[in-house]
Amino acid sequence: MVIVLGSFFLTRDCAAQQVVDKMVATVNAGVKIELITYSDLLWQLALQPNTQLDNPTSADLNHALRLLIDQRLILQEAEKLPTIALKPKEISDARDELAKNFSSVSEFQQRLQRVGLTSEKLDEILDQRLKMEKYLDFRFRSFVVIGQAEIASYYKDVYLPRLKARSPGRVWPTLEEAKADIERTLIEAKIESDTDAFLDTARERAEIVMLNPIE
Repeated sequence: MVIVLGSFFLTRDCAAQQVVDKMVATVNAGVKIELITYSDLLWQLALQPNTQLDNPTSADLNHALRLLIDQRLILQEAEKLPTIALKPKEISDARDELAKNFSSVSEFQQRLQRVGLTSEKLDEILDQRLKMEKYLDFRFRSFVVIGQAEIASYYKDVYLPRLKARSPGRVWPTLEEAKADIERTLIEAKIESDTDAFLDTARERAEIVMLNPIE
């Protein structure tokens, strides 16, 4: 359920300066009310390679907002379970992996600085992302079973035709050789489908209040 209200603003201490930060939305799934601000949108964009930060488009901002709403819904569900404890190395490894998506570490750091995303706040975001991954793995990955008939059908109807279209004339992997790759593909597709269904239900049950719709 989505409700649209008027404009609200708050003051946020960012990069040692007092700035006005717009409250964009709240998400309430019955656990607690989560606030999403304009800074949250900019931080999300800063962590996405090849996304402009100066005068971001409404399409980019709305995409970031949808992602953040979904993240809040997943986190609120994750909080119903016993706390997922993360080791500092898991967060530092996640930071290193994220930086690899950019042309250089310097570019990555410059993007963070431009939107006032501190190292502490980045670690908090990464902590949340890792907890979401662990929750989704616990909820969906553990229960995915892919049968041999499903693998064989995918090999015949999708895998081989796709290879033949891309690289005609080559020697194709046998079903046995391709089995592991196909199983991974089918597992990820099933998890994605189950996650989408879970989020559709969560959005319907939650109260999502748009305080400042992005146009």
